Amino acid sequence: MVPELATADYRPRIADELLKGKLASAGAVEIRGPKWCGKTETALQLASSAVMMQDPDEAENNLLLARTKPSVLLRGARPRLIDEWQDAPQLWDAVRYAVDREREAGSYILTGSATPYAKPRHTGAGRIASLDMLPMSLYESGDSTGEVSLRSLFEGGNPDGHSPADVETLAQLTCRGGWPWAVVSAGADARLETAYNLVDTICHRDISRVDGVTRSPQHARVIMQEYARVSSTQAKHASIRRDLAARGTELSRDTVDSYIAKLRELYVIQDLPAWTPSLRARSRITRTPTRHYCDPSLAVAALGTSPDPLLRDMATFGLLFESLCVRDLRAYASAMNGGVLHYHDESGLEADAVVEIRGGAYALFEVKMGAWEIDDGAASLLKLAHKVDASIMGGPAFCAVITPGGYAYRREDGVLVIPVTCLAP
Repeated sequence: MVPELATADYRPRIADELLKGKLASAGAVEIRGPKWCGKTETALQLASSAVMMQDPDEAENNLLLARTKPSVLLRGARPRLIDEWQDAPQLWDAVRYAVDREREAGSYILTGSATPYAKPRHTGAGRIASLDMLPMSLYESGDSTGEVSLRSLFEGGNPDGHSPADVETLAQLTCRGGWPWAVVSAGADARLETAYNLVDTICHRDISRVDGVTRSPQHARVIMQEYARVSSTQAKHASIRRDLAARGTELSRDTVDSYIAKLRELYVIQDLPAWTPSLRARSRITRTPTRHYCDPSLAVAALGTSPDPLLRDMATFGLLFESLCVRDLRAYASAMNGGVLHYHDESGLEADAVVEIRGGAYALFEVKMGAWEIDDGAASLLKLAHKVDASIMGGPAFCAVITPGGYAYRREDGVLVIPVTCLAP
């Protein structure tokens, strides 16, 4: 039965089942993720009561209670949702204490769109589980046929599906992003405007509000723009500063690093860490993360572009398409308690994404925009698969090249070809 707090037109999310599982095993669950990605609506599907810390009618009173007697805000039917708890970090310790005292699973859900600048006294380890959310994947937004399940591929299945999506469709989806409001908006202009509105909010309010330190919206915007330019690359912060200087913006290392840190605390930047497997031959592995926004539409908005100009700049589009694929792989891997990394070594050998799931199984992915690139992607993946020391790591569960659309199939060399618009958890 759907609680009264839940909305009737809610679109199911991958996080729904994950949240149920975590509530069954922990006293409280914290849902983390960027603003507007759907955390609150997902929490409301299971919550029986809620306190909204940013409700303008109650915000002042709620903050006063959080400072003086936080236990009052925890009163209500369970699970009790505390939305945007980071506005009153005292609530974390209050929830942790309540869980210790009550010893009941599934009592509280906390949502947060920023890392609190006033750290709680206790970590919550063993009492408060964490669940990360992203904007909607193409499967969640209804833009993937869902014919190719990532889970089934790890279980040895063959891909079988077809998507009519082409590069023009993917340009629209990349610019729109996975923001629930954009997905359900009726007008094309409104769908594309959501990411622009979010970038404006980040630059003018959130970048300062995250820790109460006033920051320049102009500096935030140019740093976001430069970060967008290096999407899907292993650019170092030093090179970002040099590129800013070349474009007429001289900023110190501390300034650039602090702005990027705050964007990370807002869950806006979510870089892809490096995968460091055991290899048959010695090779220096690049440990610099691959730069990504939580959703490629933020890079689009930071660059001030849109679908048509993006189609005329296929180099940039290819990088942002890779970012979209990483977003979706992260969502699908989370359904198997997995994560996504990248591989790049000194020889130039790489995998755009490496999906690791609980138990140690892994799969290697390359992202390619055109059919003419599939052979190169497959050859690179097979070379990497042979370079990994299978006696220690085991071989990959599969290797796959991700494309915009077309048919899903297994090549004669064993490499899978999968349209991102066919993928599902």
